Amino acid sequence: MTAARMKKIPVALTIAGSDSGGGAGVQADLKTFAAFGVHGASAVTCVTAQNPGRVLDVEPCSPRLLRLQIEAVSHELKPAAVKTGMLFSSENIKTIADCLEHKDIPLVVDPVMVSTSGACLLQRDAVKILLERLLPLAALVTPNLSEAEILGRQRISSPEDMAQCARRLHSQFGCAVLIKGGHLRGSRRATDIFFDGRATLMLSAPWIKGVRTHGTGCVYSAAICAGLAQGKELAAAVQTAKQFITRAILKSYPVGNHSALGIGR
Repeated sequence: MTAARMKKIPVALTIAGSDSGGGAGVQADLKTFAAFGVHGASAVTCVTAQNPGRVLDVEPCSPRLLRLQIEAVSHELKPAAVKTGMLFSSENIKTIADCLEHKDIPLVVDPVMVSTSGACLLQRDAVKILLERLLPLAALVTPNLSEAEILGRQRISSPEDMAQCARRLHSQFGCAVLIKGGHLRGSRRATDIFFDGRATLMLSAPWIKGVRTHGTGCVYSAAICAGLAQGKELAAAVQTAKQFITRAILKSYPVGNHSALGIGR
């Protein structure tokens, strides 16, 4: 087969932090893109020293270097979809917004705020900039329950609360919303709520007991991004991603004293 006849595959860009443990962040995103048959490109916002148990330290990249990474990828590789993960600082968010605001590329925003171990992954003054500059550019925002409570300024204790919050966020920012309810107290199922301004979808899967992983939010949003890069409609990409992350949790495997998501297994 000649190079001219080789099938071109779409490119997806992740703008996120590096996880030295390999379970979340850029590393998890790139593995997810590969599992979908999408070429993964990356712009690293910050470097973390972490393992599945805890985050030891975080150092952000300079805004200049972050901008150059995004420009380098955009110039030659032409991403078909973009996702953001851990952004850490207001300077990073402003830089990303400046780079993306005039591009007609679907953007998935995973508003990473706190790690599973409790470490702060988004500085307090950066939340306002996230709301003002990045969410209005997004096709979809994918908060977990605690992030949705912060963004929507309400308590969430039921699927009905999740749906109400999704409608509120959509009304405020204009993007579709996927609220992940995997940690909803008292629930026997991992239920997520998707709202795009027209339809509300309840995405539910059995709660998988005995598995403790991190990086599920990263993989979920990366799977959605990959679907969008392949040309899927947003609702279809979300539904496919829900099936993907459910399988990844089910196929988790031991690494040291922890479990890693079975991406593509």
